[in-house]
Amino acid sequence: MLGNLPYNISSQILVKFIKFKKWPPKYSFLIFMFQKELAERIVGKYDTPQYGRLSILVNFRLKNINKFDISPNCFIPKPKVISTILLLEPIHKTSYDISIDNLEKVTNALFSNKRKMINKSIKKIFANKNTISLINNLDLKARPSDLKPDKFYGITECFEKI
Repeated sequence: MLGNLPYNISSQILVKFIKFKKWPPKYSFLIFMFQKELAERIVGKYDTPQYGRLSILVNFRLKNINKFDISPNCFIPKPKVISTILLLEPIHKTSYDISIDNLEKVTNALFSNKRKMINKSIKKIFANKNTISLINNLDLKARPSDLKPDKFYGITECFEKI
C-alpha cells in the first residue's frame, strides 16, 4: 500500500492499519509519507527522545525497512515542513501473544502522565496491588519512557490474564 497521508490525521490512519484483527494483514508493506517529526516518533527507539506510545504500538506490529527525507522544495506550493517517506513491513510472528487493543490501552494509561512516575498510572490498569507484583522487575518509580518495549508487552500480558 502506498499513500500520501493528510498530516493532521496520519498517525490515526497508521494506527488503524496496525489494529487489523486478522494478522498478518493482506498488505505486504506500507509506503507512507509523514511530517518528519511524526515519522521520527513512529520509528523512535528506546532511550531516544522520540520513543513513546506511538513507536511502541507501531514497532510491535511493523518493521521499519527504510526512510528518507523529502525537501519542501520538491512541492508546489512549498510546505513549511520536511516530509519523510517510511517503508514499513508487517512483522508476521512476535514473541508475545497479546492483543494490539490491550497494548494500546496499557500505553495510553501509562503515557497519560508521561513525565510522572508510573506508580499512579499503573493503578488505572491494575486495581489489585498483588497483580502489579507479578510483573517482573517493574520499577514503579520509573517514567514510561524509561520502560523498554518488552516491559510494555509484559504488562499487557498480565493485563490480559486478569
